[in-house]
Amino acid sequence: MSERIVILSHYNPDGDAIGSSVAWYGYLQDLGKNPQMVLPNDFPQNLKWIKDSETAVIAGQNMSKAEDLILNADLMICNDFQSFSRVDKLEEIAKKSKALKVLVDHHLEPEMEQFDLIFSNVESSSTAELVYELITRLTPENPVKTAIAEAIYVGIMTDTGSFSYSCNHQRTFEVVAKLIETGIDPWRIHQDIYNTFSEDRMRLLGHCLSNRMTVLPDFLTAYIYLTKEDLRNFRYIPGDTEGIVNYALSIKGIKFAAFFTERENRIRISFRSKGEIDCNEFSKTFFNGGGHRNAAGGNSFDTMQETIQKFETLLPEFKQKNNF
Repeated sequence: MSERIVILSHYNPDGDAIGSSVAWYGYLQDLGKNPQMVLPNDFPQNLKWIKDSETAVIAGQNMSKAEDLILNADLMICNDFQSFSRVDKLEEIAKKSKALKVLVDHHLEPEMEQFDLIFSNVESSSTAELVYELITRLTPENPVKTAIAEAIYVGIMTDTGSFSYSCNHQRTFEVVAKLIETGIDPWRIHQDIYNTFSEDRMRLLGHCLSNRMTVLPDFLTAYIYLTKEDLRNFRYIPGDTEGIVNYALSIKGIKFAAFFTERENRIRISFRSKGEIDCNEFSKTFFNGGGHRNAAGGNSFDTMQETIQKFETLLPEFKQKNNF
C-alpha cells in the first residue's frame, strides 16, 4: 500500500485543480493516509477559504520541499493536467520520480507514455466530477463527506462557468444533486468564489474592457491583452485575470476570443470559442498549448506585439477552416 502520496496539479491552478486536489486529499486522509498536495505556483485568493487548501506545498515558495515530496513519493496522483509540461518548473522532477504515476483528468489527448495508469474522460465537465466518480466507486460504502463534496462542487461550478458551458450531460447534474444532499450550500459557495473580488481587480477589468480590447467583426473575433505594466499598475494578484476572456466572447456575434497576459518570460494566452470552433487545435498548433474544443490555453515566447500580430495573421485561415 502506498504511504507517500503526492497530489500534483498544474501551473496557475484554478477552481477545478484546487477543488479536485482537495477532494483527493480529504478522501485519502479518511482512508488513514497522509497525502501531500503540491502546486507549481500559488492559487487565487477566492479559493483559499476551501478547507485544507492551505496545506498545499507551493513550489514557487518552497521548491526544495516540493522536489523532495515528488522524488520520494511512491504514488503520484497527476490531477487536472494531461502532460507534465503543464507543471512548469516541476516537469523534469515529476518525470524523474519513481512513483506510480496515476493521471486523473478530462483534457484532450493525454500523454499516454508519461503515466502508469490513466483515468481520462473528455466528456466529464471537470476533473472534479471525475474524482467524484472514482471515489464513490473505490469505496461505495463510504458516503461523501460535506467538506469533500464542497471541494468537488467548486471544481464543477468553476470549470463550467457556473453551469453555462461544458455541462451538457445529465450525469453532471446528477452528481451535483448528490453533492447538495451532503449539506453543502451552493449559494454561499457561489458568493465566496465570485463576489469577493478586490477593488483593484474590478478596476483592472474596467481597464481591460475600455482600453485593452480589440473587436474584429470580419473574423467574429475579439481579444484582450494586458502588459506587465498593466498588472503592476492595478496591483495584480493571482486570480485577478480569471474569466476575463469570457467578456470578449460574450459580445454579440463574437465566436472566438483570446486573452493575452504578459508574464516574466512568456505571453500567457487563454482561448475561448463557441460551438464547433476548435480553439484547442488552434492553440496546440500555433501556441504551444491545448485544452478543450471551446476552452484552451497556450504560450508565446515572442513579444506582445509579435504575438498579437501572429494571432491576427492566422485568423483568415482559421475562420475558413472552422467555417464561421
